[in-house]
Amino acid sequence: MNDATPTGPRSTGIAPRSGVSRFAALRREITSPTLSFLMEAHDGLSAKIVEEAGFRGVWASGLTTSAALGLRDSNEASWTQVLDQLEYMADATSLPILVDGDTGHGNFNNVRRFVRKLGERGLAGVCIEDKLFPKTNSFIGEGQALADIEEFCGRIKAGKDSQVDDGFVLVARVEALIAGHGMAEALRRAEAYHRAGADAILIHSKRSTAEEILAFARAWDNRAPLVIVPTMYYATPTSVYREAGISTVIWANHLLRSAIVAMRETASRIAEDESLMRVEGQVASVKEVFRLVGNAELEEAERRYLPARPSVGAVVLAASGGDLGALTADRPKCMVDIRGRPLLGSLVHTLRESGVRDVTVVRGYRKEAVQLEGVRMVDNDRHAETGELWSLACARNALRGETVIAYGDVLFKRHILDGLLTSEADIVLAVDSQGAAPRAGGTTPRDLVAADRRFSGDYLDDAPAHLRRIASDLPAGEVCGEWMGLARFSARGAGWLREEIAAIEAEGLLERADLPLLLTRLAARHPVRVLYFTGHWLDVDTLGDLAEARNLG
Repeated sequence: MNDATPTGPRSTGIAPRSGVSRFAALRREITSPTLSFLMEAHDGLSAKIVEEAGFRGVWASGLTTSAALGLRDSNEASWTQVLDQLEYMADATSLPILVDGDTGHGNFNNVRRFVRKLGERGLAGVCIEDKLFPKTNSFIGEGQALADIEEFCGRIKAGKDSQVDDGFVLVARVEALIAGHGMAEALRRAEAYHRAGADAILIHSKRSTAEEILAFARAWDNRAPLVIVPTMYYATPTSVYREAGISTVIWANHLLRSAIVAMRETASRIAEDESLMRVEGQVASVKEVFRLVGNAELEEAERRYLPARPSVGAVVLAASGGDLGALTADRPKCMVDIRGRPLLGSLVHTLRESGVRDVTVVRGYRKEAVQLEGVRMVDNDRHAETGELWSLACARNALRGETVIAYGDVLFKRHILDGLLTSEADIVLAVDSQGAAPRAGGTTPRDLVAADRRFSGDYLDDAPAHLRRIASDLPAGEVCGEWMGLARFSARGAGWLREEIAAIEAEGLLERADLPLLLTRLAARHPVRVLYFTGHWLDVDTLGDLAEARNLG
């Protein structure tokens, strides 16, 4: 950013400021009479963070881009692999990007192709260094070989002749000081590169003070914009660079270096604790990740471009307390931690991933502990003396249109829910075809299913099966599986559901009735489709189940 007050974050696009292309914007930063700053980024996410911080330009570091790929800064990543990363960065930010082009990835021919490809992708400039391909990072070893001056000038000319926009910036990086060739050689090379067409000169040093950089700046006398990278002489006050007439400062690698420290600390704590409790409050929320990558824009685009479809709602029954010992002393089972968020949060996350965003939760035991952002809460204050159907009746106003109903203590893979949502049936249940056996820990499946057709074992066999009965005491010969506590109702099916709840209420059975009774009664009046799955879900009833839930990815 220049000395002027930086603007706030801008939306993505090709123009960082109204009417100014990214090529022109970078040229303006490089040639500005006031000091400018470029901040390192190595992928699309870090480029977004640079923009949000208020910088006016990005330095696409070769070192950090390579390191983020797990590679050395020795041209181990091909230039096409680098170009892929750069394209993601250009898409992620509206800021101009100056690319660390190493040596140009070869001779003049590689340079001109690389420059053309950069311009076609909206990358605003490139910096090439006067060393040999493949390069070695400047801070490794001593006395690295430099390119022949005339040959390097040819690379510069080839790059300028190949740029797709007149505003494209080519910066020539002089390595003479680092290589130990002295000030005179550095000035000789800089002048040659300037005459060859370089738009700016980057003078590099690995000394701990800025003395030789400042000496070069005095001798150079602003013949062309001067760019510096004060990684080693970081203690020099920025005011010194302004007084020396430096054009641009590159903060070259600090986002990746800070990320390494944070990731190492987080990984160590989780490994040591075998828990997320110490780290969850110290890392960015998942919601923040969604914000950074632009989920809100996608949702808006979906509303604009996808055919309108009535929204799908969900009712989650979570009024019971459950018994997980001390874990449920002050909260219901649905709020027990599962890998850093409550069980209920994991369930709602799966619902939302499948597009079910209008979620109503029926709470009861320790209801004040049941809190979840963006979820409508309905209270069953008689939870201790009533059953599941009473809880569902508390939320009967939410049973409008297409609706998913789920127990609040189940977890399931998304493909199970997606299978229900894509079914054409008016009422459809998720049934585990292998769910009749006792679970680990000795608990017995409760919601055993009898259907008119068993699971054949062939997933290409899509002949429909329909519910006959759900109960805990089915004869072994009738059991076809276990209901997972997950069902979907079409708008018409939701209407049948409301009618059946009203009928049960009129018979005086509402207080103690459960969902198996409700579904069995519905199956006697209407077709209730059974969709068979094999595993990939969990009913959390015991501490053993809780441990298993933390491994259900």
